Amino acid sequence: MNEKSDYHASIKELPEDERPQEKMIRHGAESLSNAELLAIIIRTGTRDATSVEVGRKIIEYLDNDLSYFHQMDVLELQRNPNLSGVGIVKACQIKAAIELGRRMKPKVFPEIKITSPQDVVGLLMDEMQYLKQECFKIIMVDTKNKVIKIEEISRGTLNSSLVHPREVFVKAIKQHSAGIVLAHNHPSGDTKPSAEDKSITRRLVEAGELIGISVLDHIIIGRGTYMSFKQEKLL
Repeated sequence: MNEKSDYHASIKELPEDERPQEKMIRHGAESLSNAELLAIIIRTGTRDATSVEVGRKIIEYLDNDLSYFHQMDVLELQRNPNLSGVGIVKACQIKAAIELGRRMKPKVFPEIKITSPQDVVGLLMDEMQYLKQECFKIIMVDTKNKVIKIEEISRGTLNSSLVHPREVFVKAIKQHSAGIVLAHNHPSGDTKPSAEDKSITRRLVEAGELIGISVLDHIIIGRGTYMSFKQEKLL
């Protein structure tokens, strides 16, 4: 469908009490359904449906699982035959909204402590579980295990050349870290550690012991799940 030439049913054509914008203004964003939030983002409908109806059909197709939007790029969204009414413009609008949400993470971490693998998962799962490339990060903590900073070390297939002790610990030293937690994702969703994962972990643990910065754990993140080297007694 050509978004420029076809008629689009507008939210303004809906009764006032059914308009998502009006509901948001009166009752707050949390009062809106996923379909209504999506309708505000895409703004216009198609020849045969309002934006709310388009949003509802999309949400029904996704079985209300919004993680689909993380996994698809703009062209995949636009070309999906099941997402009727989503052209290239709407696909860009949806992905822009998702990316803004992803970037809304704190730059400082007041009083956030790492006491368990679940604390690490709470910080990184949303951001990392849908990445299509492997991404290796470190969480730097002070002597009380309070988070100082999170840094990305590498992106791409994990290997010893990408994750070198020098690159890891130079950042930790600059932040006066007492310890670090390693974390990376497996795009396949399988959290079983590879031989390379284990080798890299051993090297970093050994380097940390020499420098005086402890490697507290290594977390592998999959789709809604994780594996802790410490819990599995691999550390």
